[in-house]
Amino acid sequence: MFKPKLVVTHRYLPAIEERLKREFDVRRESSGHTLSSADLLVLADRADAMFITPMNRLDGAFFERVSKSVKVISTYSVGLDHIDLKAAAARNISIGYTPGINANATAEIAMLLMLGAARRAYEGQELVRTRSWSSTSQQILGWQLSGKVLGILGMGRIGQAVAKRARAFDMQIHYTNPSELSQDVAGDSIYHRSLAEMLPLCNVLSLHVPETVETHHMIDAKTLALLPHGAILINTARGGLVVDSDVIAALMSGQLAAAGLDVFEMEPAVNPGYLSLNNVFLLPHLGSATIETRTQMGMICLDNISAVLLGKPAPSLVRS
Repeated sequence: MFKPKLVVTHRYLPAIEERLKREFDVRRESSGHTLSSADLLVLADRADAMFITPMNRLDGAFFERVSKSVKVISTYSVGLDHIDLKAAAARNISIGYTPGINANATAEIAMLLMLGAARRAYEGQELVRTRSWSSTSQQILGWQLSGKVLGILGMGRIGQAVAKRARAFDMQIHYTNPSELSQDVAGDSIYHRSLAEMLPLCNVLSLHVPETVETHHMIDAKTLALLPHGAILINTARGGLVVDSDVIAALMSGQLAAAGLDVFEMEPAVNPGYLSLNNVFLLPHLGSATIETRTQMGMICLDNISAVLLGKPAPSLVRS
């Protein structure tokens, strides 16, 4: 039976690996290291499709040189900032991605970061693990979320899922977005036309926008200064949305009481300034890291590839 030739750049959960073996002629680099553009070009020679992750950056030069046999590339992510979409379109290569699938899992991580930052969970763990816990109940005092204003930057699927969960903590939801949501979607959330208008009200600010030219480094010293003194910053979107040095300075000065970060601009590298601070709760990009979500993401990626190769409608392709 004919199997399409598929370049695969990662190891996946068993259900995905079983489908790969069953439906595709898989090409992999066996060393396990992150593949360079040159590596990918070699593997893609006479391949039909590629199944990549955000660790694989496909720029204009890649698309100029990639084999004409490649008809579709599906990325194991919602974000698309690692792919030159215009260059892909110029080569008539379809790009698949996984929008919406990770909303619930990422919203859960946002709430974990919010609680961890507000209740000083990192410091609490350190006390237990180093056997420094004393009997005093005032050793670590944090801030409860109930009654606080949560500002959401970007009220897409993930922002809406965060708002839904935050309401269960009796938080007041404010948001800014390119356009105001309908009442049936927004509920009691309060819309602001600009970030600057919303920031002075936010006890907690949670970021849920893609990284673009417009949003890159938008959270800097100027925007942080608009927050109330002692606010909390949460980022589960992209590390490049924030200026690390400015966030670190705000954490040191008390302008930010705490932060919860799951993403970093140069990940897996992390700005060392964060590592010396007790008031930042750090996670290694766990937003979509559940068995359920990661399995579904992989299956959607393969559905995209199969559909394009068979000339059928695909579930989630980038629309040019």
